Amino acid sequence: MKTLLLLRHAKSSWSDPGRADHDRELNRRGEKAAPFMGRFLREQALIPDLVWCSTAARTVQTLGLLGRDFATHADVIYSEDLYMAGESVLLESLHHTHEDATSVMFIGHNPGIEMFAQALFGAGDAEARDAMARKYPTCALAHFKFDVENWTDITFGSGTLIGFTKVKDLQAIKVGS
Repeated sequence: MKTLLLLRHAKSSWSDPGRADHDRELNRRGEKAAPFMGRFLREQALIPDLVWCSTAARTVQTLGLLGRDFATHADVIYSEDLYMAGESVLLESLHHTHEDATSVMFIGHNPGIEMFAQALFGAGDAEARDAMARKYPTCALAHFKFDVENWTDITFGSGTLIGFTKVKDLQAIKVGS
C-alpha cells in the first residue's frame, strides 16, 4: 500500500511585478497557511517518507513552513522539472521514487497538481473529488492511497481519494473550537 499527498504551494505574492515567476515568495496569508497544514498533517500522522518539491521559491518556502518534522523525517528531492509540471511529468517523477518510501508528498503548482489529482482518481471520497474539481486552492491537500507494492505500478485512474483538505476549512475549525 502506498500513500500520496499532493500539496499545492501556499499563497504567493504578486507585489513585485518585475520578479520572475519562479522567484516569487509567499505573501503573509501563505506564511500563515502552511503551518496550519503542517499541524494537520502531523495530527493525522501524514508525515511522508519522501517529499518531491519544485524548486520555485514559493514551494520551497511552503515546505519549510510545514514544520521541522518534514525536514528531519522526510527525504526531500528538489526538482526543477516539477516547476509548472503537468500530470505526465508528475507521474513520471512518482515512478522514479525509491521503493523504501511508502508515503510520498509532492509540493507543486496549479494547474499541474490539480490535473494530476483528477487523473489519479479511480475511487474513494466522491464529495472530496467534487470539491477538488470545483477549486484546488493554494495550500490544499489531496490524500490518495494505492493498492500497489511499487510506485511504478501507479497509473492514472488507479488511486483511491481519501480526502481533500483546504486550509480555509482547518482555520474555520480552529476558530469554531
